Amino acid sequence: MRRLVAVGALFLAACSAPKPAEVTKKEEPPKPVYFKVDAATAGTVSGKILFTGKKPARKKIDVDEDRQCAAMHKDGLYDESVIVNKNGTLANAFIYVKQGLEGKTFEPPTTPVSIDQKGCWFGPRVQGIHTGQPLLVSNSDPVTHNIHPLAQVNRAWNQSQDPGSEPLKRRFMQREVMIKIKCNIHSWMRAWIGAVEHPYFAVTGTDGSFEIKNLPPGEYTVEAWHEQYRTQEMKVTVPPSGKQEATFTFKGE
Repeated sequence: MRRLVAVGALFLAACSAPKPAEVTKKEEPPKPVYFKVDAATAGTVSGKILFTGKKPARKKIDVDEDRQCAAMHKDGLYDESVIVNKNGTLANAFIYVKQGLEGKTFEPPTTPVSIDQKGCWFGPRVQGIHTGQPLLVSNSDPVTHNIHPLAQVNRAWNQSQDPGSEPLKRRFMQREVMIKIKCNIHSWMRAWIGAVEHPYFAVTGTDGSFEIKNLPPGEYTVEAWHEQYRTQEMKVTVPPSGKQEATFTFKGE
């Protein structure tokens, strides 16, 4: 009898025990819908960044404060803020679509953009990056460097990097044109990076030309930026499967 009473008590206790709280699953945020370009109707914007006026003389940089850096540049190191090419064009100009892509979301590339600290110098001097795209920072020198992006919209960061250390991996998540980069150890080291929310940007090289491909047909504002001569804008219309020229002219003193 006592055994039956005990079993009954256990049964009642089990029935009256509080039920475990139900776990509420958090709703995952909706995945972004990326815009897909129709390759059959996409067009191109291309052109050059011309330079007029007196060609500025490149200044020699004093790197004697670091003996190892000086040893790498026995013939001297010269400022790259203004490089006028032999054909009268400007190198290191950043060109991008400033307006006209509103409402379209583009998937960030997974291939990283790279900055290397080599010869006590940042390379490349100017480049672009898609927001959310990985940025890898390497130090190929036998000396310690420091990379300090002076971001105003994105999160600013400041990181020293010893010789032989693993590359740093960062991202810029917001549009910002341009982000100045410096080294707090070597004051002459400078670079610039433009973060935009699409793949439609370019940087001029030794012939001053640029080309922005695979652009959906439409009306756009294209901006050209240069670290010394600032910015210029131009409105362009890209026809279906067509090409549009956009030539900018920056004037020296």
